[in-house]
Amino acid sequence: MRSSVILILLVAARASAVPSHSTSSSSSFPLPPPLPLIHSGAPWSSSQSLSTSVISTFSPASSSSGSRSSSPPFSVLTTTSISVLTEPGPSVIPVTPYPFAPFPSPSSEPPIPGVYPASSPKHPPPVESPELVPDFASAWTRAYDKAKAKVETWTLEENVNITTGVGWMNGRCVGNIAPINEFPGLCLEDSPLGVRLADFVTVFPAAINAASTWKRSLLRARGVAMGKEHVGKGVNIALGPMMNIGRVVQGGRNWEGFGADPFLAGVGAYETILGMQSAGVQACAKHFINNEQENQRTLESSNVDDRTQHEIYVAPFLRSVMAGLASVMCSYNLVNGTYACENNNTMNGILKNELGFQGFVMTDWGAQHSTMSAMTGLDMIMPGDPDTSYFGAILTAFVENGTIPEARVDDMATRILASWYLLGQDSPNYPKTNFNAFFPLDEATNGHVDVQDDHGKLVREIDTSSIVLLKNVNNALPLRKPRKLVLIGSDAAPAHIAGPNEFPDQAGVDGVLAVGWGSGTAWFTYKISPYEAFQARARVDHTSFSWFFNDFDSVGAATAAVQQDVAIVFLQADSGEGSDRNNLTAWLNGDALVQAVASQNNNTIVVVNSVGPLILEPWIDHPNVTAVVWAGLEGTETGNALVDVIYGVVNPSGRLPYTIAKSPQDYPAQAVEGGNGEEILNITYSEGLFIDYRHFDAANIMPRFEFGFGMSYTTFQYSGLSITPVEDVDQDQDGQLETNWLAGKPGPRGVGSSTALWLHRAAYTVSFMVQNTGQVSGTEISQVYLHFPAGAGEPPSVLRGFTDVELQPGEEKSVNVTLSRYDLSVWDVPSQSWMRALGTYSLSVGASSRDFRLEGTLPL
Repeated sequence: MRSSVILILLVAARASAVPSHSTSSSSSFPLPPPLPLIHSGAPWSSSQSLSTSVISTFSPASSSSGSRSSSPPFSVLTTTSISVLTEPGPSVIPVTPYPFAPFPSPSSEPPIPGVYPASSPKHPPPVESPELVPDFASAWTRAYDKAKAKVETWTLEENVNITTGVGWMNGRCVGNIAPINEFPGLCLEDSPLGVRLADFVTVFPAAINAASTWKRSLLRARGVAMGKEHVGKGVNIALGPMMNIGRVVQGGRNWEGFGADPFLAGVGAYETILGMQSAGVQACAKHFINNEQENQRTLESSNVDDRTQHEIYVAPFLRSVMAGLASVMCSYNLVNGTYACENNNTMNGILKNELGFQGFVMTDWGAQHSTMSAMTGLDMIMPGDPDTSYFGAILTAFVENGTIPEARVDDMATRILASWYLLGQDSPNYPKTNFNAFFPLDEATNGHVDVQDDHGKLVREIDTSSIVLLKNVNNALPLRKPRKLVLIGSDAAPAHIAGPNEFPDQAGVDGVLAVGWGSGTAWFTYKISPYEAFQARARVDHTSFSWFFNDFDSVGAATAAVQQDVAIVFLQADSGEGSDRNNLTAWLNGDALVQAVASQNNNTIVVVNSVGPLILEPWIDHPNVTAVVWAGLEGTETGNALVDVIYGVVNPSGRLPYTIAKSPQDYPAQAVEGGNGEEILNITYSEGLFIDYRHFDAANIMPRFEFGFGMSYTTFQYSGLSITPVEDVDQDQDGQLETNWLAGKPGPRGVGSSTALWLHRAAYTVSFMVQNTGQVSGTEISQVYLHFPAGAGEPPSVLRGFTDVELQPGEEKSVNVTLSRYDLSVWDVPSQSWMRALGTYSLSVGASSRDFRLEGTLPL
């Protein structure tokens, strides 16, 4: 975030289109015109020219925190009205020389104990103090000094080599950078929930389940454990977390991310990255940006207005940068008509300029489209190939003929090396890669190193904390030694053909669904099915235990449920990389199965393992459906965790990270179908800021289960709300900025302006009391929703804080949640900065987005 001087590219690129529904102007990243053409541009030049608007010159605002830096004037490309891209092809970067100028880095402020501690990735702020804003400036400075010294000793070809992968299946990992002299190279490996394509690893709960815990401590612990396993396998860069927003409920990879709200996703990304990097692996935030559906993901343009982009889709990446993030993966799709891995406005303008990102940007596999992408912010390509890819020999040629400055290649190599040094991976003790992702049976290249440790215990804890109790009539749960119990549905079963890794990348269903499919998966060392876990508990309780796993024999299922004390029906719905969900109904005859069982058993409990929301209307109000347990994707301990919650060993505290609607049409955005594989499919984010619960609130649509909802086996009471300003310990340092913000004036612009301390330090403390008024111990997830002033253009309620509090029966505790100026700001398009909206701010505290217990007004 804040370090010594870094380099950035100031290049010209085609103006990005914004949706025609936007009424405000849009500004691209400041760009100078290209240099006079003095070289032919080699045979890769493009005949397509720029489509430009008004050019103006100004001096940028200095860095927004601490000491100020200045830079020479440069040009900004501004547009007043651009319609959605309609031509069949994407914009193209002209092959012509461009200038390369130093880009001032975000400046560091003196450490402020209790507010802004000096940090290193190995020693982040404690998870118990979420109000602390870490400062990784010194760590980045040391890393950059080492990297620059190394780069100066390398030849042009060697610096190019560190930017270029060795090609598909030409190394042990899914992505590989070759050794260069004494530099050992880099191993890049999926996935966001475990070490993909390696044995003796843990399959952790999917990120959507981690988000369902709403517990920072578990998000952090999961990151630490995953980081340790990647390091133990000799991985340098773990390709995760994934933080694309669940804009469309049908999105095939939504389960890899943290849900449908940018604040919740931001916390998930932040804590996961702090945890992963504290273990020593480089995290890679993906997919940057607007990769919210799988259909035509390489041939679709996500057309997003500037305010929506900043407030919704940039938000989790902003928090990732604040966590000291080492790398970012750009996505397959286009953004406003330009491929994400070619997009100057998103990679240079937003990521490296506004957010002050210090690490490197790499492609998703095969997502590069030109060598000139180096000039728009791309630093590394994967899987690459030194001879045939757009980097490698071609990048060297572009430097030698004067099209791309060699200083830019130095910058690319410096960023990659700095991230390596930042995590201490230059240590001789850093493990060597000890597995082979492509040839797992090759004994010469697979060490079969067991990295699981006792992570199964953590998985089980995350699982139990992520299970959401949606319905519980007359205390049907927890179970208390039922005499006769039957499990119905194949989702309760173990895989009956070839074990838990029957399908490559889990791209198939056989037994309980514990993860989705695709590159975001890992191999199960073991997987506990509900059948195994429930049978073990039944033996302890002397319960008569039976099962029926034929999903399509509704008559047989109904018969199996007759005269059972409890019938538990298991449903599933899968999805994954490469395709979106065709519908929002349960797989494998699930709805009919529930109805058949409920017709014969008056204590029918439904367990759902799903990648995302389902429409539950066919049976949710059936009088014999007494409880619904939303289990999600729990990984390796799924059966054990379900038994823990259903039998009351653990009181459920999970909360929904998305809205479950009554009808698919109630959602504000749908996956866009079609596309012919040749022309660009345009996807306009016309709902703007009104996604998920924000839309349901604004349109007054009653959901089946609202965002943030979840039941408990006990009850909680709220009282004593107070909202107080946080005293500034160093008013002289940022006092004027804070005064201007309070007056509703635009904030400063410059490197790191969106991640600056004055904007993110705690500004207000929201305090209240929570009491357990029930008979059993439990954890309450207290949520804080902000209501912006009328006229601000914001949704009725916006999540801005949450915390978990564990309470014994009758116990009462004080709870604190802090709000920053960033939390209270809107993105102002004309000034390209964060501002306070003038007017009255109020907030609500409660148990979900629609269950408010306390109301208050901020003393602004």
